[in-house]
Amino acid sequence: MSGQGPQRRLLGSLNGTSPATPHFELAANQTGPRCLEVSIPDGLFLSLGLVSVVENVLVVAAIAKNRNLHSPMYYFIGCLAVSDLLVSVGNVLETAVMLLVAAGTLAAQAAVVQQLDDIIDVLICGSMVSSLCFLGAIAVDRYLSIFYALRYHSIVTLQRAWRAISAIWVASVLSSTLFIAYYNHTAVLLCLVSFFVAMLVLMAVLYVHMLARACQHARGIARLHKRQHFIPQGFGLKGAATLTILLGIFFLCWGPFFLHLSLMVLCPQHPICGCVFQNFNLFLTLIICNSIIDPFIYAFRSQEL
Repeated sequence: MSGQGPQRRLLGSLNGTSPATPHFELAANQTGPRCLEVSIPDGLFLSLGLVSVVENVLVVAAIAKNRNLHSPMYYFIGCLAVSDLLVSVGNVLETAVMLLVAAGTLAAQAAVVQQLDDIIDVLICGSMVSSLCFLGAIAVDRYLSIFYALRYHSIVTLQRAWRAISAIWVASVLSSTLFIAYYNHTAVLLCLVSFFVAMLVLMAVLYVHMLARACQHARGIARLHKRQHFIPQGFGLKGAATLTILLGIFFLCWGPFFLHLSLMVLCPQHPICGCVFQNFNLFLTLIICNSIIDPFIYAFRSQEL
């Protein structure tokens, strides 16, 4: 755990920037170019994290309390909210501990701090992996609800949904543990970036297919049953639109973070890449913002929720 601000060891140990005062500044790179660096104050970072925690707790509580939301899609959304919640908790906890240690308020042995750092890093990395997996699970769920509307409830059962949820959480914990244990290997960064790209491609293919054939499929279902409003097709299309928005927000908020990872592999010593590295704290703040925005999307897109 670095003592230079809310840097995660997975990247922070390789990117020693410091969170100065809250302002935009032009920082000189080692080789001369002047770079725009956006510094994020610790108070703002902590405040955003706490807001995200409260919002996602409310989402999970709403899904747990309302029986009308006890369906596979909403369970996947609830798990996505849990992932956002864990990302925020991990970032807030690590930042708070680092500030307390730096101020001398919290006295702890280096070994204890190191173990705490490992646990928090596994939490954050696991939440990142699970977020992508649950977005993918929701995309598959919406795909099945549109193209296999008549068989959807027999294909996507609660039992199968819970199995998928359990498998995702187990895989996220195991993979994040390996990532953090071998964080200083280039292969770890390549795996994270490859996973991010693969999940985006998978979801993009599914959504393009849904948009290309959804209208034709809906007309066929309507002709078969004569009354279109009794078919849950509109719900499927609305769910697909909601998750398309979620995917777009996820890409905008997490994209810079994965760009950072990619550049660390491709050009770790290049001056231009160094300018990107100096805004690491901004990228972490964008991740927190994703956790804040998602609950608003749930609320505005789902009347019941």
